[in-house]
Amino acid sequence: MVFSGTPRPRPRWYHAATELDDFAIVSYRVPAEALARLLPGGFAPVEFAFAGGRAALVSAVAFRDRDFHFRFCPPAAIDCGQINYRAYVTAGGEQGVWFFGTSLDHPLAVVPRWLWGMPWHRSRIEITADWEAAPARWRLSGDDARCEAAEPPVQPSRLDGFTGEAHWMETLTHPTRGWYRRRDGRVGTYGIWHPPMRPRHLAVASAESARFGVFERLGLTAPGAEPHSILAQRRIHFDIHTPPRRFVPRD
Repeated sequence: MVFSGTPRPRPRWYHAATELDDFAIVSYRVPAEALARLLPGGFAPVEFAFAGGRAALVSAVAFRDRDFHFRFCPPAAIDCGQINYRAYVTAGGEQGVWFFGTSLDHPLAVVPRWLWGMPWHRSRIEITADWEAAPARWRLSGDDARCEAAEPPVQPSRLDGFTGEAHWMETLTHPTRGWYRRRDGRVGTYGIWHPPMRPRHLAVASAESARFGVFERLGLTAPGAEPHSILAQRRIHFDIHTPPRRFVPRD
């Protein structure tokens, strides 16, 4: 079954939009109990049945942010690296992603932090890719993150822990609801939409080719941990349903 995405909510004048280039989702298996200790009450990790046993997943989602703008104003002239650190969770019967934080290589990182209390920080990030090479290559380097990956000779027919393509496409590439810890300690939430991805699978040459300091400091991954998967796409459009709001759990 081919994953067809979700209906696009009608864009509002106060929503934002952006084009994301050299987009990649670098995922890791992590112990579900370790992830659960980092989540607020009412949130639980999504567990997957991997070949080596049940576990949870976290991802570093890295890309170059281009032409970000609110719909009521023209695009900003920015082209910078960004990394979102997220985990796959459920809350109130809804599945989505918990954001540990975002690194942005631009002074605008202060805006969501002070405006909405989001865990954004400025960090040096460089992302390059060669999609025409054989194999295609993707590279990330930053203050505490790095990854070098290339397209394997044969694309895998399945992903460990998932029942099929529609399952991993929906879970890894198309979460539309996100939550985060605000600066005041409460939980905030917001939504996004984008067309269905048609990602290419990449692989690292060795486990040491990929490290993310955020996950290591959280106690979720160890140096030398091998990524579960890397899903990459040359370009994709995102609608961002701003402003974020306070999360109120369902009864």
